[in-house]
Amino acid sequence: MSASLHSSQGCRVSSASVKPLVLIDTPALYYRAFYSVPDSIVNDEGQPVNAVRGVLDAVAQMIRRFDSPRVVATMDADWRPAFRTAIMPEYKAARVKDAEAGTEIPPELAVQLPIMTRVLQSAGIPIAEVDGTEADDVIATMAAQSRTPVVIVSPDRDLLALIDEAADVSVLRPRKGGEWEAISQADLPEAYGVPDGTRYRELAAMRGDPSDGLPGAPGIGEKTAATLLSNFGSLASVIKAAKAGVKTGGLSPKRAATLIEEEDTLYKTVEVMRCLTDVAHGLDLESVPGELDRAAVETAARDQNIRRSVDNLIAALGSADTDSGTSTIAPIQAPAAQPAAASVPNLSTADSWSQSRLVGFDLETTGVDPSTARIVTAAFVESVDNSRTWLADPGVEIPEPARAVHGITTEFAQANGAPVAEVVAELCAVLSDLRSEGAVVVGHNIVYDLSVMAAEVKRHQPHIDFAALLPTIVDTFVLDKRVEQFRRGKRTLTETAKRWNVTLLDAHDAAADALAALDISRALAESSEEIANLTRADIMAAQGDWKRAQAADLQSWLRRKGNAEAVVDGSWPMA
Repeated sequence: MSASLHSSQGCRVSSASVKPLVLIDTPALYYRAFYSVPDSIVNDEGQPVNAVRGVLDAVAQMIRRFDSPRVVATMDADWRPAFRTAIMPEYKAARVKDAEAGTEIPPELAVQLPIMTRVLQSAGIPIAEVDGTEADDVIATMAAQSRTPVVIVSPDRDLLALIDEAADVSVLRPRKGGEWEAISQADLPEAYGVPDGTRYRELAAMRGDPSDGLPGAPGIGEKTAATLLSNFGSLASVIKAAKAGVKTGGLSPKRAATLIEEEDTLYKTVEVMRCLTDVAHGLDLESVPGELDRAAVETAARDQNIRRSVDNLIAALGSADTDSGTSTIAPIQAPAAQPAAASVPNLSTADSWSQSRLVGFDLETTGVDPSTARIVTAAFVESVDNSRTWLADPGVEIPEPARAVHGITTEFAQANGAPVAEVVAELCAVLSDLRSEGAVVVGHNIVYDLSVMAAEVKRHQPHIDFAALLPTIVDTFVLDKRVEQFRRGKRTLTETAKRWNVTLLDAHDAAADALAALDISRALAESSEEIANLTRADIMAAQGDWKRAQAADLQSWLRRKGNAEAVVDGSWPMA
């Protein structure tokens, strides 16, 4: 869809002085998430929540990217509006899944939308939909009305027609590998060969879009359409030249005949693609976002297995708050781009590690061998409301056993993850800042996570001295075995959390695992005054000794049980 935006809003505020209005094409994003995020992610009732997670994570990412909580989630009240099908009955007709209901939404997706809506609304992010219109019409109206810069977030190419330099409207489109493509009017000539959004709409009409039931002009693709518009200025001028028998500027006799024959269809297509700019959405754009209702968010998220995504969204809203503009763990840029320490407050100077600032850390990876495993997800967590997560494209296939554990497929990581080299640099930046401020980083069997990090640093950022940037480390796996050496049973994070009455919200989710390790460390400190009172330096030295002794005991036990060649590595905090 598209509409022409003009600078008649003469009082639009400079982008340098105000946070932009971010308009989310929610249907496009929830379809994208539904088909790319694994459907093995389900709530307590076994119902998929993959689309919910994908949308919440995308919204959080946008808030951080633009440092703006001014987000509106637009929706389709009618995905095939009558005023469009009256012009072109075939509009989106091929997408109808249920002829009687006239819907295109798979039932497994439809049941997720109320969950997503409740969370967003409770977080203060308004849902905007208008009877008889699509999300595109709501977006176009808000873009025309806004007195501030506007960023439209959508994979839908048709929304490029809303780009307008004078009105400060741009589009952000997702790309593979977790990248996002920002497109302004200045980018259109090189990217599509057209000068502005109006001409892009005419290019799209000639090119056509079979998925929307828009036929286009047979034999005229995007490049040819761009050439014709460049040479003749507009669709009307192209058709006029074709009727006049012009044979230059890309108008061969065959193309001219096609354009003349399809003239009526092309003009209908342009009209179908034109967005309304006067729909009654009922929102005061100056009051966006609304108030965060934490209790309502908790109620909406309960039993839905979306804790990590909800925490990520709330943390993002806090980091972009219009009053403070900062958070405790803010989005971290690569070291060369922007120092992360600027937004991190001073830490506790208490001598004991347990009274210091504690930050949980966890990785989910492609395998169990730290020398070959690659990072897929990562998280630093201080509390339920304060976390920072990463999704990486590991650059290799994610094996099925690993996908079965953490739920991330190769395709999803490639489509949504940041390049692993960038993730490694950012994680190193966080660790370095936490070290300089005296923080304590906590993890369960963190020797594995740090060993993976060391291998990834050597692989992607070999100039970084990884060991030198590590802060004080606390390993709940080592501490748990020290406190209750002879306890029977497994020492996995899940079982250890149960022992210490810690809630593990979503096992094998990096943020949930990091939070659980954090809570376990506090429980262990409460159970052992000896351990709790150790200084940061002493806890590091002690854990090294305890780890070596624990490894020696396990090795001896394995050899007594008949495995004469058993070797257990006692290295700590890295193998």
